[in-house]
Amino acid sequence: MKPHTIFLSSVLWCGAVGCWAGAQADPFQRTAPAQALPSLRGGTPSAPAATTPSPAAPAPASAKAEATFGNPRTSSDGSQTRVVFDLTPGVSYTLNPTFGGLRLDVKGARVVPAVTLRLGASVSEYRAGNGSVTLFTPFPLSLTDGWRASEATLASGGRVLILEFGPTLSGGASASLKALVRTATTPAPPTLALTATPPIPKALADQLPPGDAIAPADRAALPSPPALPGHNPNKLSALAGQVSPGPGAGAALSAPRVGKNPGLTRVVLDLPPGTTYRLIPGGVGLRVELTGVTAAALSAQNISPEVKAWRYEPSRDGVTVTLLTGTPLTERSGWRALLVPPLEGSTLSRLAIDLSPALADLTPLSPQEKVLAAVPPTPVSRGTALLALATSFAKPRVVLDAGHGGKDPGAVGSIVEKEVTLDVALRVRDFLQAAGVDVVLTRDSDRHLHPDKVTDLSLRAGMGKAPGTELFVSIHVNAMDAGAALRGYGIETWWQNNHPLSSSLAGLLQQHLVETTGAYSRGLRSNRSLAVLRESRIPAALVEIGFASHPVDGLNLKDTHYLDRVALGIARGIRAALVGGVTASGPVSGS
Repeated sequence: MKPHTIFLSSVLWCGAVGCWAGAQADPFQRTAPAQALPSLRGGTPSAPAATTPSPAAPAPASAKAEATFGNPRTSSDGSQTRVVFDLTPGVSYTLNPTFGGLRLDVKGARVVPAVTLRLGASVSEYRAGNGSVTLFTPFPLSLTDGWRASEATLASGGRVLILEFGPTLSGGASASLKALVRTATTPAPPTLALTATPPIPKALADQLPPGDAIAPADRAALPSPPALPGHNPNKLSALAGQVSPGPGAGAALSAPRVGKNPGLTRVVLDLPPGTTYRLIPGGVGLRVELTGVTAAALSAQNISPEVKAWRYEPSRDGVTVTLLTGTPLTERSGWRALLVPPLEGSTLSRLAIDLSPALADLTPLSPQEKVLAAVPPTPVSRGTALLALATSFAKPRVVLDAGHGGKDPGAVGSIVEKEVTLDVALRVRDFLQAAGVDVVLTRDSDRHLHPDKVTDLSLRAGMGKAPGTELFVSIHVNAMDAGAALRGYGIETWWQNNHPLSSSLAGLLQQHLVETTGAYSRGLRSNRSLAVLRESRIPAALVEIGFASHPVDGLNLKDTHYLDRVALGIARGIRAALVGGVTASGPVSGS
């Protein structure tokens, strides 16, 4: 699917042709500049960029056979990372910005195979091989945001490709390289291409969570919405603020500008100097109280899937703007907002508001949140009846099941399910072990328990049958087919009638997961007979921590702070079950 494009309903105070620098701060502007070349650290100043894309001229066949591409040089400056590739004559490439990073498809040279976990603060992984190079970033890239690309000629005469990455960078490809940018999104980097698994038999599909029954080929995520310029995901949006003072107070407020993206709608209010605002999230939408402006009573309906309607209500001191969403918002979920400074030649600041039920809390855990209260040990009677008074204490044991693994990738979209479930399981283990819980993992690496799916599920469930095991929790990522991907987001927890306390365990997990992450709650589910739960003989539950197929929820699953919050929510739910007696052996002492 081609990426959705946000169109302006009107030209925004940028009459001069050369005002690109200001336009890049506009939440709706997505145009590339004629870019100045960055200087190379430790090298000679670069010459002006070529006016035509690489290659400059064809090379002899013998040179092409020996040409290689890769082995980049890197440097970092704060949050920005620079990657420099040498360009051999005859080499050509295309630039493919995606939700997970930048991919270069290379022709005319052999790509040097390599895997490097970190090149800098803004390049979390480097993978090369099979004609492609992928630089993974911890933030999404649009056509112009999050990266820059240009070519330069060194004093030695050699040419280089300079790539820069950073969460606040704008520009994308320079004017001379713009033709090399490919706008079609790629479902997954080439290195994540997985061998297609055989179709799941219907009898088995009925025993799996809904997302597992979808063929991997249908799980390509929709293109992610553009990042909000200047937004810091590590900080919650401010609930109140004021535009810098100046002439313009009391000016009329124009109708909001609306940008529609897959899974997210952006609403922009143009505010004159001196305007103050207060944002009040609620159960049915967001109320924005403005003072220092005037407006007529305006309204519109059926705006987008995320915004059912908006309306202006004049008040004595200003205007109240109501954005009806149809889904509940909290102070840290369902929305985000940022006050963007005026464009060049304008006095109006822009309050940009993103609305999506899939927007969750991506802020880092505080040191206090990371500490899980200790779980009391469980009394264990040992010996014969004559020695019944000889009682010892043991750590309560919990089995964590990281769904899928090995040849079974699970959902493949913005993330690969088997990788995320293992990542979360390891984080949960660390939280629980620090609180005095004995944790058993069904897998601690990328492997399956058995090549046959039925046997694999049975082996996982069987690990909960060891004496002294109190709980079984399976961790999964959900997915929907491409035609329904926008309808799937949030967290849900499954349980079965395998044990009288399984529903209670599921309820505690769902409650703590939603409280800790701010994610949309899809509630509890039990309308499918899931094999991994059905065969357990202790309280068991399966958590679906998000949707790989959703353009916004998929970004949540790529965020390390969100995964921390997911892991803490699961750990808190397990702790609550252990100290509350929702276990195989019943209540334990203490709380």
